[in-house]
Amino acid sequence: MKKLFVGNIPHSTTEAELRALFEPHGAIEQVSIVTDRDTGRSRGFAFVEMTDSAEAEKAIAALNGKELGGRALNINEARPKTDRGGPPRGGGRPGGSGGRPGGGGRSSGGGGRDDYQGHARQPREPRW
Repeated sequence: MKKLFVGNIPHSTTEAELRALFEPHGAIEQVSIVTDRDTGRSRGFAFVEMTDSAEAEKAIAALNGKELGGRALNINEARPKTDRGGPPRGGGRPGGSGGRPGGGGRSSGGGGRDDYQGHARQPREPRW
């Protein structure tokens, strides 16, 4: 069993179209098009699982660079998903350091003024 990454597919591509594209090269276990969680729209890539590794290699050789819907497909062996590290996405400011170069010497989670968000401001001491 070999899992293939199929990149640069048109957003309108269906699982049936991908199956039809790969079937001449060998038996297919599963086709899954990756979609955006919020919109449900295709993200432009998919995974095709083929039962035989040799057939999967032949499919890569035959289909990598082939056009589908005006786009050149990018096909290779799928690599396991790696943990990219960092805090979970969502909420807060994109970029972590507020978009300032260098981040002001804070750790990667720094956020400038937002560090005290939700806390009451303390009155300042007079300067005299």
